[in-house]
Amino acid sequence: MFTVRRAAAALAAAAVLSTAAAGLAAPVAVAAPSPAPSPALPKGLYGTGDPAYDGVWRQSLAFIAQHSVGIEPARPAVDWLLAQQCDSGAFASYRPDPSKTCDPKTLLDTNATAVALQALAGTEREPTVPGKPSDPATVAYKAAVNWLKGVQNPDGGWGYNPGSPSDANSTSIVVGAFAAVGQKPGDVTSKAGKTPYDALLGFAIPCTDASGPGAFAYQPDKTGKLYANADATAAATLAGLGKGILAGNVKPQQNPSCEDKTPQTVDRAALNGASYLAAALAKTGHLDAPPMPGATDTTPQPDFGNTADAVVALGASGHTKEATGALAWLEQNAPAWAKTGGPAAYAQLVLAAKAMGADPHKFGGTDLVEALNATGPAPQGPETTGNHAEDEGAFNLWWILGIGTIVGVGVGFLLSGRKK
Repeated sequence: MFTVRRAAAALAAAAVLSTAAAGLAAPVAVAAPSPAPSPALPKGLYGTGDPAYDGVWRQSLAFIAQHSVGIEPARPAVDWLLAQQCDSGAFASYRPDPSKTCDPKTLLDTNATAVALQALAGTEREPTVPGKPSDPATVAYKAAVNWLKGVQNPDGGWGYNPGSPSDANSTSIVVGAFAAVGQKPGDVTSKAGKTPYDALLGFAIPCTDASGPGAFAYQPDKTGKLYANADATAAATLAGLGKGILAGNVKPQQNPSCEDKTPQTVDRAALNGASYLAAALAKTGHLDAPPMPGATDTTPQPDFGNTADAVVALGASGHTKEATGALAWLEQNAPAWAKTGGPAAYAQLVLAAKAMGADPHKFGGTDLVEALNATGPAPQGPETTGNHAEDEGAFNLWWILGIGTIVGVGVGFLLSGRKK
């Protein structure tokens, strides 16, 4: 949940520069060429910005936020998302002409696939009828699950594009997708016998490391060194708890602390991540975005998307007290950001409010739900008690993750899709 995927080519270039400056290995994410201007947006799509790099992401995030408040997305919007899926079950960030079959040149995207899976898992579907083929949404998310399993890396994780090195954000959003359809992430093993949790533990920074005690890194650098990344930490905290984008809040817990165990467990690592986020938010009530490579002005700028992600992660881990100040800061400052950011930004704030037990209809004087709905086709109305994902297991979506950025620094769940 971030301002959703923008100029992937520019971000990929920025990733090389920033990671080189920090001694980090650049993510192996293939960037699409700059899109040609489109005179008209597709029918059913949320948002008015160029969808080239975030169409599926922002659409899916809008659905998840609507589900969180009991609203069923518009049928044309659902049909648009279903049409974006390739025959393999995968999604690209955006396909301008869904009538054309996906080919080897189609840039498949694990993040777009995982977030679409979560969105479709909560979409109203026809009750199962013996002898009748499954409805399109069911077929779509089952195919997405199978594709994600098929492109799992040997270390148990996932990269932004299939075949690229695993990163914490991509791995986390896939974990959330599996949780959304009742698939236990710990039971998903690679050919090498590794699970997604094995991969996540590889990104966890020990409590004894003063540079980022308890945090998660996006990826290790070329020497194997881990650098704390707030967005990766928020995403991995949710994943370590076995939760998806629509995390919700839980019974309040004691102040989070950092504790190393031997061997370390993924749930303990998740709580360590919550400890790191709580400490980071305590400084100013929000997180800051690092300066872009080559920028002359290095004055810290608030990162609304990452702050919202951190709030979701803390709410989901039961540490709402530590996120109260950040939620208040978002209520005061973030609606204006969301107005510019569009559906994904509004969705992020809705999910942050839900994770804290707050009312997204009364968010700093803004009705986030009304504003989100206004960015696309009018919703069908309240959800009914139809057959959702009971046949697949618990419908436990999460927030998004989302990813961090393609750069590997805290830009908000972009690798899961936002634009900065």
